[in-house]
Amino acid sequence: MRFLEIISGWVNRYFSNEEAIYLVALLVAGFLVLFTLGGVLAPVLTGLVLAFLLQGLVKQLVDWRVPERGAVWFAFLLFIGALTALALFVAPLVWQQLRALVEALPGLVGRWREAADDLANAFPELLTEAQVTAWLEAATGQVGNFGASALEALVTNLPSMVGIVIYLVLVPISVFFFLKDRRRIMGWLLSALPRKRSLIQRVGEEMNQQLANYVRGKFIEILIVGFVTFVTFTLLGLNYAALLGLLVGVSVLIPFVGAAVVTIPVALVGIIQFGWSWELAYVMAAYGIIQALDGNVLVPLLFSEAVDLHPITIIVAVLAFGGLWGVWGVFFAIPLATLVKAIVNAWPREMGGREAADHAGSPTATKPPR
Repeated sequence: MRFLEIISGWVNRYFSNEEAIYLVALLVAGFLVLFTLGGVLAPVLTGLVLAFLLQGLVKQLVDWRVPERGAVWFAFLLFIGALTALALFVAPLVWQQLRALVEALPGLVGRWREAADDLANAFPELLTEAQVTAWLEAATGQVGNFGASALEALVTNLPSMVGIVIYLVLVPISVFFFLKDRRRIMGWLLSALPRKRSLIQRVGEEMNQQLANYVRGKFIEILIVGFVTFVTFTLLGLNYAALLGLLVGVSVLIPFVGAAVVTIPVALVGIIQFGWSWELAYVMAAYGIIQALDGNVLVPLLFSEAVDLHPITIIVAVLAFGGLWGVWGVFFAIPLATLVKAIVNAWPREMGGREAADHAGSPTATKPPR
């Protein structure tokens, strides 16, 4: 009986508000849709995210007295142009370098042996030639098998022609109609919600600003960091500059961990190509400067509203949502964690507590007699 009383008290405290039930039902329904139909709805969801990115441009053009229809068409044509440039120039270059890297893996073992021998000669107390030889003999066979299997996997795991056509058709269509009919869609969604929705509205208002700031800023950060890294590595003569630029750009999706992880391939390519030389030092110094400028200059400029989350919370959110939804889960880990925080902050803690506070603070509340 005591246990039932505790459960009853907990339910009355946190779920006595009717809006809390609606919010829980909405969250559960959204989670189930994404979990069960996320793969099928991926083109439409991708179009929704891209339309959300372009909505800021449309709004800015409207503020500049551009007709809304013209602003929508301008943003849509800009998206089509960027998609065409990506398909014609960036994707083939990255694929070419990725394939060249996989095919060159067996030959790179010899270069790695030279670099390891130089390191063993420089620091004999840390690494001996016998250790280098044993390690490289074991690694040679593994690398050879990995190169062949990786190249085969790259070819066999490419999206089918039907899947590519579906994305090329449905994503642009979804982007256009989400931009064009966004007011009508929002009106339909709001009409399906209960009229009394102050809790949902508070959470929605907090999340709208966070999402708008984070998603647009993160896309811009990826483009800037990736492009600057590609140009810098190209000027320094580093091999696979496009592939490494893509890795460094995408690494900003995972705070703290991404920059540390992507340092490994950058350092390996530099060691194999330049050995322990000043050229390697220049590459690593340039990479460190890019990371420092990104964290201390670019991020504060792009993200006007800081996400007030503890680093451990961010890491847990990245691991949890990334495990559920892959790349999209990693990308939206911080906004989703912010959503959870907004719900916790706005959630009514006890029966009638929030309503009583709102009533007490309203201008129509009864004033005590003087």
